[in-house]
Amino acid sequence: MESKAPKVKVKPEKIPFLLSVKNSLIRDRYLYLMLVPFILWYLIFQYKPMAGLQIAFKDYSLFKGIAESPWVGFENFIRFFESEYFIRTLTNTVLISIYGLVFGFPAPILLAILINEVKNKVFKSTVQTLTYLPHFISIVVITGIITNMLAPTNGLVNLLIERLGGEKTYFLTESEYFRTIFTSMNIWKDVGFNAIIYLAAIAGINPALYEAAKMDGANRWRQMWHVTIPGILPTIIILFLIQIGAFLEVGYEAIILLYQPSTYETADVINTYVYRAGLQGGEYEIGAAAGLFNSIVGLILVVTANKLSKKFTENSLW
Repeated sequence: MESKAPKVKVKPEKIPFLLSVKNSLIRDRYLYLMLVPFILWYLIFQYKPMAGLQIAFKDYSLFKGIAESPWVGFENFIRFFESEYFIRTLTNTVLISIYGLVFGFPAPILLAILINEVKNKVFKSTVQTLTYLPHFISIVVITGIITNMLAPTNGLVNLLIERLGGEKTYFLTESEYFRTIFTSMNIWKDVGFNAIIYLAAIAGINPALYEAAKMDGANRWRQMWHVTIPGILPTIIILFLIQIGAFLEVGYEAIILLYQPSTYETADVINTYVYRAGLQGGEYEIGAAAGLFNSIVGLILVVTANKLSKKFTENSLW
């Protein structure tokens, strides 16, 4: 009998990394070409300005410039932490962000689920259009609408209160109402637009899952609870992580347009302090230190939340 020679496995030759990159660039050159404008935008408007972060560690002088201004280490951060505004701005930022998470984040999820349950296509399209249109209105116009609606003399809200036998109130000068007004305005402005993402996720759920649930005797409520919500859960988690990353980045533009000295107690946040100290007060180094602190906290939050999400739900940003 002839002895058979043992088979030797030949490993496929590894393609060098640079050659692989070259082949990829040649093969998908048009796709990469489409990325060039976005890469340039990020380099020019996002990464290049990061060189100005060193202002936070310098005794910055507008006339000397960034390079010639002397280094002071963490002195600007210490001044910010010891200032009378630090606790107030940090507390307001956290509370307003919590309001947004508790009330603002679930709102588009609920709207998307409700719209998905509507069977009348005309009504469904009308509601969806009316709810996402405010997103495209300028924040200046939005705050103007809110200011007019809450005006103490002829505002719609106060006129209704007066008709119902109540007393008119200038809500925008009462600090206890500011967070509610700000959160409600943001929900009204963005709930419809944010719901589009969840509607797209719902559309991607396999219809066979609903059919199986019907065969098991599930009503519409149970289908929603056991099929729709689990189906969009990865999308919910990803968007939640993104919002956690912007936890301290509240919409300060709207706050600046709405708040007044009488509402600083509950409306003043870190970014509005950066605006007042840096641009209005000329203390650019303090503003830069406060802004950098804000960004570092946001980075820590999103990295921590991402790790926890990956550990417990197997869904993460990276």
